[in-house]
Amino acid sequence: MGNGYEDVASAALALPPAARAMLAEDLVASLETSQEEIDEAWRIEIERRVKEIKEGKVRLIPGEQVMSELRAQLKP
Repeated sequence: MGNGYEDVASAALALPPAARAMLAEDLVASLETSQEEIDEAWRIEIERRVKEIKEGKVRLIPGEQVMSELRAQLKP
């Protein structure tokens, strides 16, 4: 007798191809992060970055300078 995973995998592999594809999509979707979780993670990250800027822990670099330096590095 197999363990739970082996039993489920065996049953899934016995399904017709279309049903296996639908099952695979459902399984992948169950692993994905919800938009609410993504938004909350970004909110926390933004708050952290703003705090670091206000506390002087980071040095801001103008966008033009960043792009200029990147272009210089990418020149052949």
